[in-house]
Amino acid sequence: MDPYRCSFEVIWADMDPNRHMRHSVYNDYAAQARVSMFADGGLPMDGIAEWGLGPILFREETRFLKEVHLSDTLTVTCAVKAMREDGSRWTIVHELFRSDGAKAATITVEGAWLDLQSRRLGTPPDEMLETLQQFPRTDDFDWLE
Repeated sequence: MDPYRCSFEVIWADMDPNRHMRHSVYNDYAAQARVSMFADGGLPMDGIAEWGLGPILFREETRFLKEVHLSDTLTVTCAVKAMREDGSRWTIVHELFRSDGAKAATITVEGAWLDLQSRRLGTPPDEMLETLQQFPRTDDFDWLE
């Protein structure tokens, strides 16, 4: 299955004094793409919250490869690289591409589900897990222990 894709126009507020996109904006666009993938895949944030869960990140690693400039169109892909069989932990890889096709960055996040009541790690219910298992996966997807 192809990775999930969405596009954004780079705006003035995304720029830094060097006239390229600020480092933290790469991660902001990846986060928005991830939230969109969840929503379009059948798991909007409000729905996840109804199950008493919320996504959290343990690690976020960004590799910057090419500059992104004002008014460029940035396409962000998302795919699950790894997941526990119970869906409690996961790794998602994002690739960010400029409008000329050049890969601008790769972002890898490792996360889990927070039980919003106990404030401890949680496990998704079966219905949510079934949906998570349908999300796009990387070619090197692996099950986490």
